[in-house]
Amino acid sequence: MNGRDTSKTLVRGAAAALGLALAATAAGSAPAVAASYGGQCGGGYQVVNKAAISGGTVFLAYSGSTGKNCAVVVRSSPGGAVDMDAALKRSDSTSWQTDPGDWTEYAGPVYVEAAGQCVDWGGAIGDEWVVRNGTNCG
Repeated sequence: MNGRDTSKTLVRGAAAALGLALAATAAGSAPAVAASYGGQCGGGYQVVNKAAISGGTVFLAYSGSTGKNCAVVVRSSPGGAVDMDAALKRSDSTSWQTDPGDWTEYAGPVYVEAAGQCVDWGGAIGDEWVVRNGTNCG
């Protein structure tokens, strides 16, 4: 083989290895499995919004009879306790209602009266936070 043929073989080998590495990375990064709301906020609350987070879902629920919103973070696969938090406030307020701790299934519920108001809400599982600002007005 001459030098040119060897370099083509090396380039093809490197490209094949890169392709396998990329395929393995893509296969390893499966989308997060959504969690299900299980009535953690109590009777009369209906889910009005949700946001996916790695390892679960953050739910925003509302009770028309009380005028209160509720936030809860639910893990997709309950297990050993992990650092979690649920957070909720009226958008015109600076005071968050939170429930930080090491939880096995869910964080929260946390409540705020917000009839006719916008709310900011979110939660965390581990080091990942998701927050939605100024939603569900009215």
